[in-house]
Amino acid sequence: MNDPTQRFSDRVDDYIRYRPDYPSALIALLEQQCGLGRDAVVADIGSGTGKLAEHFLRHGNPVYGVEPNRAMRQAAESLLRQYPHFTSLDGRAEAIPLPAASVDFVVAGQAYHWFEPEPTRTEFARILKAGGWVVLAWNERDASAPFLADYEQMLASLLPDYATVTHKRLNDDQLQAQLGLKSFHKAVFSFRQTFDFRGLKGRTLSSSYSPQPGQPGHDELIAALGKLFERHQQNGVVDFDYVTNV
Repeated sequence: MNDPTQRFSDRVDDYIRYRPDYPSALIALLEQQCGLGRDAVVADIGSGTGKLAEHFLRHGNPVYGVEPNRAMRQAAESLLRQYPHFTSLDGRAEAIPLPAASVDFVVAGQAYHWFEPEPTRTEFARILKAGGWVVLAWNERDASAPFLADYEQMLASLLPDYATVTHKRLNDDQLQAQLGLKSFHKAVFSFRQTFDFRGLKGRTLSSSYSPQPGQPGHDELIAALGKLFERHQQNGVVDFDYVTNV
């Protein structure tokens, strides 16, 4: 699938149920280091189903969720309907449908690596007020854990698209260069999910590189996943450990 905005259309339910949230300490970090107040206007770019946006909404911030994928956007509109300060917008990072100097924070969770760097940098600078902040967050699996090391090896051996997607991950120097930053702050958190096999299957199928039922490679993936689960499970569950980079 060449259009990254459509990669998650057929896996929204699994994405909602099984993708990790973000640590609650994220908001406290932004309060302390970036002066995040309740009146700060936030634009969540590539907002998906609203996992990151909801942290700011709970804090009291008005949030614009900018999402090009219709299925993901509609899911966020349903899940976040109780928040009157949430505004859902059909748009993408390279052409954000917001006025110039209209937001205090531009945030992106698990999304920036899909954006085109040059137009995205221009758009971020355009919509940010003077003194505004760009906040990028990723949940990355902690492959130092034995189960997740084997999980990574399984994905790499079975899924041709996996290497393409993981190649898009950026290091700190690349981020700094792409955004034209003289300096930046970084924080790292730990996060854990615990899954039975049904949950592990859903978590795996929520990823854009995993073939869905009926697609080539799906049955082989689920069979290998079952063997991996049986090898590592303790009391019927496995731990999915993450490092959250902000």
